[in-house]
Amino acid sequence: MESSSSTFDQRVWSEVARIPHGRLATYGQIADLIGAYGCARQVGWALRRLKLPSTVPWHRVVNAQGRIAMSLSREGSDWMQRELLMAEGIPVDAEGRLPLRQFLWHPDAHAGA
Repeated sequence: MESSSSTFDQRVWSEVARIPHGRLATYGQIADLIGAYGCARQVGWALRRLKLPSTVPWHRVVNAQGRIAMSLSREGSDWMQRELLMAEGIPVDAEGRLPLRQFLWHPDAHAGA
């Protein structure tokens, strides 16, 4: 079971690594892109298993409502996420809301050869 979890995690991390600077993706979008339709929550857990700091841009993944999940259970990573997004030029209000539609990543839009 451990290997299937780590394989899922690696697929999530590889896909998230493709999100360009200044762009956002949703948990569900990442799940769909790796062929795990309906597994948005599992994508979130895979990202929570990353050791911070990480080269994987986990902070670019938000919920489908265009919000950062602000929660005590995140042990401050929600505020870290807010700061990292703002540093990339993505405005985030104090409640974690952001303009998802404006900054949403469209991975197929630039697919070439």
